[in-house]
Amino acid sequence: MTATTLSPATAAGTAPVFYDDGSHHPQQGTLLGFWLYLMSDCLVFAVLFAVYAVLGRNYAAGPSGADLFNLPLVAANTALLLFSSITYGFAMIAMQHNRKTGVLIWLAITGMFGLGFLGLELYEFHHLIHEGAGPWRSAFLSSFFTLVGTHGLHVTFGCIWLVVLMLQVGKLGLTRENKRRLMCLSMFWHFLDVVWIGVFTFVYLMGSL
Repeated sequence: MTATTLSPATAAGTAPVFYDDGSHHPQQGTLLGFWLYLMSDCLVFAVLFAVYAVLGRNYAAGPSGADLFNLPLVAANTALLLFSSITYGFAMIAMQHNRKTGVLIWLAITGMFGLGFLGLELYEFHHLIHEGAGPWRSAFLSSFFTLVGTHGLHVTFGCIWLVVLMLQVGKLGLTRENKRRLMCLSMFWHFLDVVWIGVFTFVYLMGSL
């Protein structure tokens, strides 16, 4: 054990005095740290896009994207994610006006859109595997499942985070900490939206040509 130096007030038996008032901590330290995390996630997706660019034409005499992709289904899935980003924006507007009920309602709608997106993505994966086009079939399908599946995992974690935040807001209200958490999830959710636009364009549209 290390020795602890007591202030004169503590030695006299009164309440201890703490000299760290927290003023040395940066005001936006959490948001800065979360931005750094998002940049690291950008690198992860950049690597997965690069892998798909290299392997996306290696079909191993199997089906290509033009044979497999159902563009109307993917377009509907894209619409769900885009609408979820809009509804999260409405939740942030309600937060700025300190409307707790409005925040919870818009977060619930956002979560339903997110779950709808995941449901359609799981349906697509199940259909491809049922058709014999699983990730083991070719390098193209391996890179496809890895890229799209990684994005889907991010959306899954985002939905779990959203539910936890709804419970915190419902119990504690729009405290400063909860507002900061809502802001972080907002950045994460919009980031996933941007990544999916890249997936939709680079993987699905170009793969269907």
